[in-house]
This record gives sequence, C-alpha cells and structure tokens, in this order.
Amino acid sequence: MNYLLLIGAVFLGSTFVFFIKPNKLFTKLLLAFSGSYLLSVTVLHLLPEVYADAKDHTQFHTIGILILIGILIQSVLESFSKGAEHGHVHLSEQKTFPWLLFVSLCIHAFSEGLPIHNTNANLLFAIAVHKIPIAVVLTSFFLSSKFSKKTTLLFVAIFSIMSPLGYFLGEKVAWFSTHHDKISALIIGVFLHISTIILFETTENHKFNIQKFTAILLGFILTVLTMH
Repeated sequence: MNYLLLIGAVFLGSTFVFFIKPNKLFTKLLLAFSGSYLLSVTVLHLLPEVYADAKDHTQFHTIGILILIGILIQSVLESFSKGAEHGHVHLSEQKTFPWLLFVSLCIHAFSEGLPIHNTNANLLFAIAVHKIPIAVVLTSFFLSSKFSKKTTLLFVAIFSIMSPLGYFLGEKVAWFSTHHDKISALIIGVFLHISTIILFETTENHKFNIQKFTAILLGFILTVLTMH
C-alpha cells in the first residue's frame, strides 16, 4: 500500500492536468502546503531521529556535514532539473526530450524514498503530497512542449516508480540499512533545500498572502497533530 500511495500521488497530479486543468493558484497553494508539510516532518521527525542515533560529538559533526552536503547535492540537481522539484520549470517549450531534467528529477525522487522505512508514516505522506504538484508541473511541461499523451504518460510512469524503488532498496539492501543514519542526513539536506525554497517562492514580492499563509500553516499543524 505504501508503494501504491507514492505511485498514485504522481498519477493523481497528472490526472489533474489531463482532466481538470488546475489553475496556477491551486498549484501554488498545494505546493505551499506540501513544502510546509515536508519541512515540518523534516524538523520534527527526521532531524531528532538522526541525532538520537548518534553516539558522540564526532557523529554529531558528521551528521551536520552530511546535511550540508545534501543541500549542495540538491543545488546541483536543480541546475539540471530547472526547478521542477519545487513547482515550476525554467525552460521554454522543448523540441527534443529534456533528458537532463528528467534524469535529475528521477534521482531526486529515488533519494526521497531511501529513508522512508526508517521513520514513521508522516514522511511517507509528506513525500506523497510533495509528488502531486511536481507531477502537475511535469505533465503540464510535457504537454505544452507538444509531446504526445502516450509519451507523457510513459515518462510520468517511470518517474512514479522512482521513490518506491528507493523505498524498496532502502529497506531490502543491507548496505542502505547499515548506513541509514548517514543517508537520512543527506536526504534531510535535500528536504531542507527544497522545502525552504518552496516556502520562499510561494511569497511573491514578499507580500503577505492569507491563502498561502493558511496552506503553510495547515502543513505545520498537520505534522504537529500527528506526532507520537
């Protein structure tokens, strides 16, 4: 069911584009909610869990360094994905398939799945919610670039299995289980980078927007209410 949730979230986002054609406001509000949810899960669950597993100050420093490396890794990935992870693509319409964008987005999605099995359900739901606006943007980009619906669905399907694949390998492969604390630290850096950029970019010209503020607040509240 967890795998299906991650896959279904991607196809839900694509379905919105094919049948409902969500407006920009809906996408921005969903993005703001997903960013705040992901940030609060990272701060309230992932960070405490990683540091709780550390045994001494040397490990504390290692975790901190890995978090910073995770931020840098995501910065590099975004130079290829053109911002698709946080809700938009800085590219004009494409005549050839944007392989760098797609591969970097798949790497990002794969990495998101790695720490899921070591934490509670909040991270799973946060990633699933995060997938929806990304799928909306990715599908919209493919269609606006005049790729066929068949091609669009094929690559959306490939993208949809990346996080479940990371989830599966993180749980089943011994190396990932042995180093789960270090991997989680890297992914925390990735999540911090993405979620903070989402929250910054949802505020246009630094003006207060009650709709976006409410979406962000709901993401925080949901995480707090489901803490255990």
